[in-house]
Amino acid sequence: MKIAVYPGTFNPITNGHTDLVERAAGLFDKIIVAVGTNRQKGKTLPTEQRVKLAAEVLGHLANVEVVSFDGLLTDFVRQRDAKIILRGLRTVADFEYEFQLVGMNRVLDPGIETVFLAPVEHLSYISSTLVREIASFGGDISKFVHPAVVKAMSES
Repeated sequence: MKIAVYPGTFNPITNGHTDLVERAAGLFDKIIVAVGTNRQKGKTLPTEQRVKLAAEVLGHLANVEVVSFDGLLTDFVRQRDAKIILRGLRTVADFEYEFQLVGMNRVLDPGIETVFLAPVEHLSYISSTLVREIASFGGDISKFVHPAVVKAMSES
């Protein structure tokens, strides 16, 4: 069974994340969306709520599981009997950062591979950071996220 772990903070989960998971669900037997804690990013939604929202947004995909994790990604991947880390690439700047992560993860566990997917072009500009910023000023984020996320962000 080919299991891929798609890690992120999903703060919030965007249409770009959803697109990537939907396409990956056709490539792998199982996708584990691992909602992590990034101690360097500000949080607008608690981890439990981000997990719940991601599960709601991705609920139509039978081979997708959404869970939270805290710690080293390579440890989590091993614990889940996976061998693949799935990452999204939107820009050249993303590639530079992701390339560093690949190198570090290879040192931590050479048996884990990283696979990159790019979002469809019309979603490539969407980032959680920008969505949070727009929402913080009361802007309309409905073109970038699922309606459940719009509701949650407006209530936070």
